[in-house]
Amino acid sequence: MSLCRLVVTCPDRVGIVARVSSFIAEQGGSITEANQHSDLETGRFFMRYEVETRNMTADSDAFRQAFARIADEFDMQWQWRDGEQRRRRLMIMVSRESHCLVDLLYRWTAGELDCDIAGVISNHDDMRSVVEWHGIEYHHIPVSADEKAPAFSAMERVIEDSQADTIVLARYMQIIPPSLCERYSGRIINIHHSFLPSFAGARPYHQAHTRGVKLIGATCHYVTQELDAGPIIEQDIQRVTHCHTTGDLVRLGRDIEKSVLARGVRWHLQDRVLIDGNKTVVFS
Repeated sequence: MSLCRLVVTCPDRVGIVARVSSFIAEQGGSITEANQHSDLETGRFFMRYEVETRNMTADSDAFRQAFARIADEFDMQWQWRDGEQRRRRLMIMVSRESHCLVDLLYRWTAGELDCDIAGVISNHDDMRSVVEWHGIEYHHIPVSADEKAPAFSAMERVIEDSQADTIVLARYMQIIPPSLCERYSGRIINIHHSFLPSFAGARPYHQAHTRGVKLIGATCHYVTQELDAGPIIEQDIQRVTHCHTTGDLVRLGRDIEKSVLARGVRWHLQDRVLIDGNKTVVFS
């Protein structure tokens, strides 16, 4: 097992940290990283521990069984993830803009993302060569403007057959159907420019340049049935001036988008993002 993670969400009350920490120590575990947060407005408590388990006498199944008694006592939603579990499997979805996809593929090959990439789905065939060069299966599923349901049904079959547990929208320019949002709640990650709703629709950076904005940015968030309104994972901005051209804004915006998405995906894979209603607690 070696290094494991314990993630907990529960109603806040006195004694949670002491009870959990003592239990881990009793099992022979050593806490190497500890994060806690109490939301005073909602009364919820959030915890993430990284635990060195070399000296633990119990295996993961025995640990889970014993910890379940504490979880019941404190009404916890919890997860114990160890090195023996299957790595998360990502399905990346993309349309025609390549910057976020290519950046994720680079970070994956460099070992920055602790996951397996189950495949790439696109409504266009443009990215096939770069994806297959990485040895990843490419699924071209066109989406008709008149009838989208067959395409989305095909996508759901691909995702299910691939055993993907997380979906990353790397500039996928179609609205995800409610059924997929519900089935993968808290596991679909999207990136978009921070101009919404001021500059919705096509060519947002051109609209922003015409308006004379002084800040550009990007937002990484979980997808819900409410368009672009899911819990935010990460955001970033960069100041711009009247000297920047439309091309400059597009270039700078792409840089922000890919770095914000990469951080959001990495934190998700590391169990650092805990959903709190329509907000998130991010132990970055």
